[in-house]
Amino acid sequence: MTTHNNQDLLGKVVTVLGGSGFLGTHLAQELLASGARLRVASRNPERAFRLKPLGNLGQVAFVRCDVTRPETVARAIAGCDAVVNLVGVFDGDLDAVQGDGAGLIAAAARDAGVKAFVHVSAIGADADSPIAYARTKAEGEEAVRAAFPKATVIRPSLMFGPDDNLINRFAGLIAGLPVLPVFGPDAPLQPVFVDDVAGAIRIALIDQEKAGGKTYELAGPEVITMLDLNERIAHAQGRERGFIPLPDAVSAAFATLTGWLPGAPITRDQFELLKSGSVASGKRPGFKALGISPKPLGLFLDRWMVRYRKHGRFGTEAAAN
Repeated sequence: MTTHNNQDLLGKVVTVLGGSGFLGTHLAQELLASGARLRVASRNPERAFRLKPLGNLGQVAFVRCDVTRPETVARAIAGCDAVVNLVGVFDGDLDAVQGDGAGLIAAAARDAGVKAFVHVSAIGADADSPIAYARTKAEGEEAVRAAFPKATVIRPSLMFGPDDNLINRFAGLIAGLPVLPVFGPDAPLQPVFVDDVAGAIRIALIDQEKAGGKTYELAGPEVITMLDLNERIAHAQGRERGFIPLPDAVSAAFATLTGWLPGAPITRDQFELLKSGSVASGKRPGFKALGISPKPLGLFLDRWMVRYRKHGRFGTEAAAN
């Protein structure tokens, strides 16, 4: 197992593009604890201002950056030692952001003399996929490799954490509704703890001799279905709930008819991604190659669901129903 001390990025300037989101917040904590000087680049950097108290005076900086505008990318990367690209979207111009944009970032990093570059993609990236998200993720990987051959590509599965939009979305619905439909009930998932992914990125930045030029698939230690996930959340809340597994045809029709609406529960592309699953292929190295033992969802779920119980930490299973 590779070991590193807790100040192995001391004084290094690390730019994290797309650092204002879920993974970015957790990665920031990982990098700051390792002594890095963090530069958070985002279209809306004010969303990341909550990170300020996590660092020492002058350890965290913020810069406005749009990956479709090369001059802003160059400014964000200038003078840094390492770059992490977390930029990703589910709608809008995916080709410009996840495809060409990723290549633009990698080229800017190369031209700036950056020593280490980590590009975060997704399990399921596929250049032949009819789903724009999966296709552009694969095209982004190819563009990164062309511009920065020693880049490390990270493909995480669905990530969970105390502040995620996965577990918490389902938890809120389960707490409020006695019966719930389940889209893609048999879809296989291998959810991964966000802090484990953040730790893997840190190691990849440090150990470029080992990780440079490689692609890692990062998935949790167990495979579950979407229905299993909902049932586990309900159990952790101490609630009896009725779940209605929706056939794929019904789910697809619902997503097609309502997915374009603001706040829709699922779009057609999201359903297709869900149906295809989020499980490691086994063809790429994973956490083990980076010296990390991924943590299971069950290690955290009971504690995280306390706030969704009827009487919080004073509630009982009977009272929560």
